[in-house]
Amino acid sequence: MTIAERIGSIFPTWDDIPEPYRLATPVEQREYLIDGALRRLDGAVQEVFSPVCIRTSAGQQRYRIGSFPLMTEAEALNVLAAAVAAYDNGRGAWPTMTVDARIRHVQLFAAKMKEQRDAVVRLLMWEIGKTLRDAEKEFDRTVAYIADTVDALKDLDRTSSRFTIAEGIIGQIRRSPLGVTLCMGPYNYPLNETMTTLIPALIMGNTTVLKPPRHGVLLFAPLLEAFCEAFPPGVVNTLFGMGRTVTPPLMRSGKVDVLAFIGNSKAANALQKEHPKPNRLRLVLGLEAKNPAIVLPDADLELAVSECLAGSLAFNGQRCTALKILFVHEEIAADFIARFSAALTRLGSGMPWEPGVSITPLPEQEKPGYLLELIEDARTYGAEVRNEAGGAINGSFFQPALVYPVNERMRLWREEQFGPVIPVVPFTAVETPIRYIEESNYGQQVSIFGRDSLQLARLIDPLVNQVSRVNLNSQCQRGPDVFPFTGRKDSAVGTLSVSDALRAFSIRAIVAAKELDLNRQIIGDITREHRSNFLSTDFIL
Repeated sequence: MTIAERIGSIFPTWDDIPEPYRLATPVEQREYLIDGALRRLDGAVQEVFSPVCIRTSAGQQRYRIGSFPLMTEAEALNVLAAAVAAYDNGRGAWPTMTVDARIRHVQLFAAKMKEQRDAVVRLLMWEIGKTLRDAEKEFDRTVAYIADTVDALKDLDRTSSRFTIAEGIIGQIRRSPLGVTLCMGPYNYPLNETMTTLIPALIMGNTTVLKPPRHGVLLFAPLLEAFCEAFPPGVVNTLFGMGRTVTPPLMRSGKVDVLAFIGNSKAANALQKEHPKPNRLRLVLGLEAKNPAIVLPDADLELAVSECLAGSLAFNGQRCTALKILFVHEEIAADFIARFSAALTRLGSGMPWEPGVSITPLPEQEKPGYLLELIEDARTYGAEVRNEAGGAINGSFFQPALVYPVNERMRLWREEQFGPVIPVVPFTAVETPIRYIEESNYGQQVSIFGRDSLQLARLIDPLVNQVSRVNLNSQCQRGPDVFPFTGRKDSAVGTLSVSDALRAFSIRAIVAAKELDLNRQIIGDITREHRSNFLSTDFIL
């Protein structure tokens, strides 16, 4: 069977789907969490169709997997009001709670979350087309992230449990919350990247409004009860609906203190502009990237092809950290293209639950057409698709396309394709990719492939001033989560890692007093009698 023939029959009948992976009962999400209670909405809904199509006697069509409520502006503002009331200008039970007590609430949520692993993993496959292996990895990595966050906060709090005396002043410096946080995650990692902002925001004492991404809403349904049971009323509240309807009113209210948003800069900029008091708004943003790879003439080609293949096509290239343009020295370009094309032929494609599958259907209905536009534009300026059946489409499935040679006249040169199209640029002087990076609007990461340590060192020094992570002979990636994750230019605002996120969602506050006998006695009484949750020498084990 040719690749084209395989693509033509890639979607299953219902009987072809193994019983453990079927989603026979649609998830009709009607409840949302507000002020510690699950309430039902009976208004308009948005139907959700899987990127997985089912072949039937009536033809091939996307499978309907459920629906979620389309909240109104008034309902959205009620959700925000619950978070505002729970924070209560910093006087609420959650922001004034001890660090140890907040940790216990987060640990309770993690325990209850683990009980929903199978349900969430199944929905990750059906709702966004993530492979079974990657869906399980996303869930497990999120659980591990929560545990690591708890450990990082314990370390931070232990350091803060002592007093500092300087120039006759006694002081204790701790971190305090910022206020009400609006958390909005992306569809490519709807669970993990949402939680990497939500969990640190919560554990530092902020109250939250959680808005799931447009694709990846239903997978939060199994977690609503866990949120409800693990956290006090108003600490976690959920918002469902179209982002352009429900989020601008929240920002216009001026009552959102932190915007934690992972998505595109156009949406982030629009939300920022809605806020009437921008100087009071803290931003934690993960935005676009056009991460390049630079493959030098002395590179280990087998390694470079393997890493670039994984870097450009993991989850169909739908990652901000994906390699989205490859600069390959002209001396090895022909060999690189041949090897890469052969590797694409061997790459498994199919349904998310099938063993060995890497390429799956795309959740965005308009994405295959958009990717095809990019390829046609590249053809106009002299490029070709260099792999068999590259760019072939069957419904929501798009066969990866290796496009070569790409130049600066093409849209693929500048647009973030966020999908399985791999543009390759030949170069003679290394100044070409360096200039590309310097002129780019984005500055997240770069991958460099080569052997000459002197040449690599000369590349590292300028590139660390253009991007936030230089990867040597390896693909771009976010992890490990203890490493800082951020970007320059239009790629990010703020830094996320296990420890950095705790700081991003808090501010240093100090209680200070002149070194007088009276003040020593007062501070001693407060700490000995545990009269303050902030001014304390308690040591969390």
